[in-house]
Amino acid sequence: VQLQVSGGGLVQTGGSLRLTCAASGLTLSRYNMGWFRQAPGSEREFVAAINWSGGSTAYADAVKGRFTISRNNAEKTVSLQMKSLNFDDTAIYYCAADATPGRVNVGAREYDYWGQGTLVTVSS
Repeated sequence: VQLQVSGGGLVQTGGSLRLTCAASGLTLSRYNMGWFRQAPGSEREFVAAINWSGGSTAYADAVKGRFTISRNNAEKTVSLQMKSLNFDDTAIYYCAADATPGRVNVGAREYDYWGQGTLVTVSS
């Protein structure tokens, strides 16, 4: 199983970025998917999650209204569209897959597979 994350980089405050997670070695439609992030000196935190069909999503309060998670099971990708970025969004962003059926989970321990992470840096 491989979750390949791309799309990170340097962006100015107020700007936008789109992260993509490309999955291989698994049937993506059998997994709920999540995005997490870890800032320097901080623990990994939940950002957003989407259920297997895309019909249910969840967001951390800090990103609600600014970030949008989506998925394309046919293309085996999950995306995180981020807008109105601010300094607090600077972190390494990880994609993760959760095989547990049912509602999406916000705890990192619930996820079975993880991507390598991509750095998002927000600057003035």
